[in-house]
Order: sequence, then C-alpha cells, then structure tokens
Amino acid sequence: MFRVRLDVPTPVPERLRVEGHPLHHLRVARVVPGEAMEVFDGRGRAWAAWLESVDASGAVLRLGEERFGASGRTVVLIQGLPKGDKLDWVLQKSTELGVTEVWPVVTARSVARPKPEALAARHARWFRIVEEAARQSGRADVPEVTPLRPLDEAVRALPAGIRLLVLDEDERTERLGQAAGEGPVGLVVGPEGGLAREEVEALRAAGGIPVSLGPLVLRTETSSIAALAVLRHLDGLLG
Repeated sequence: MFRVRLDVPTPVPERLRVEGHPLHHLRVARVVPGEAMEVFDGRGRAWAAWLESVDASGAVLRLGEERFGASGRTVVLIQGLPKGDKLDWVLQKSTELGVTEVWPVVTARSVARPKPEALAARHARWFRIVEEAARQSGRADVPEVTPLRPLDEAVRALPAGIRLLVLDEDERTERLGQAAGEGPVGLVVGPEGGLAREEVEALRAAGGIPVSLGPLVLRTETSSIAALAVLRHLDGLLG
C-alpha cells in the first residue's frame, strides 16, 4: 500500500490536498483515483486514505479512520560515526526496527571526520533517509537524527531516567538482554575498532552499563542493528 507523509491539521479534516514533493511520489507510484493508501504525519499518527482526484496542480485525498501501530520502548541509538556510507545503512535499518532517535557521534577511534562545511548537507541527507525508511516500513513517526557531536556531549544530553547501555567488545559476563530492563534505553555503539577503554570507563562513571551481544564478532553497523533487534524482541515486537 502506498504511504505518504503529510502535515495533517487539528481537527483532522475530511479531505487533504497534496502538492509538491508528496504529489511527485504519488505520481511515481501511479496511484489512481479510488485506490486505498495511508497518510502519516511523521509524529506518530496515521490514517487510512483514498485518492479522490488528481490533476496537473495537485491531488485530493479523503481521510478515513486513524490507525494505531505497535510501539516499543524509547531507544536512543548513540552511534559512533563509521566510514563511508555505513551510517546511511544504520539509519535505514534502525528506522525499520523502531529506533526513536539516532545521535551520530565522534569518538576517539572515529576515522570519518567530515569537514564542518559538509555537515549541514550530510545531516539533511540523514533526515531524508529516515523519512523514506519510515514511509516504507509503515511507521507513523520519523526518528529524530541529531547533528554530529562528540560522544561525551551526547551522553550529557540524555534525559534523566534513561538506562545507558554500552556495547563493549571486552565485556564477557553482562549480556544486553539481561541488562536492558523494561524502560527507555540509550545504546552506545562505537565505530570501527570499537570504543577506547578510556571512553568505556567514562561512560561507566556516567552510569553506563557495559554489555555484550555474545561471542560473535560483528561490524559496527551490524552490532547496532543486532542490538536493536534484541531490544525489540524483548518488547515482544520481533521474533
């Protein structure tokens, strides 16, 4: 079913007009009048909808009942910036797995160091990736992606009451599934090469719990997605 993100006013109207970029998506998908679709606002709400008419200047949708999807705990992924386009993949797949927010961070072992003048364009691309992944995966909300910043700054910005879990390749006893609990989670994942020992100890001093995913050796981008899958399984949403 075709899905489109639109700003939906309150109170919710019976009909919405579609123009601009959403109209382009609708045309590319070749949605025809009378066809069922879904509208979501990116903030957690979604509605059944039908295309009533379309012309050169826009389209008109008729809105139906509001739809409610499954939701798990709040998960903030604090991801050490990896090389190349690996973060793009993490953003896409973590959105599919219901991540709440993604905070890209620079760590001691981060090889990727974008130039300041490139950060705005890169952040805009990151937002487009999560928005499209939310549309395709059926989410009614779009995860927040914060601008790139240092790891310690990100950790200080975490809200009170969030459980800070740190994927640590040297941890041998505490598993993620055992330490996750049931409330909101901040999950720290290092870049290639993992986190430096000084960073792990600083995170521990800040209340973080070093955890392991088990004996398998995973790349940074795989570790993030595997950890999210474990959390969603614990929430009863996967597996």
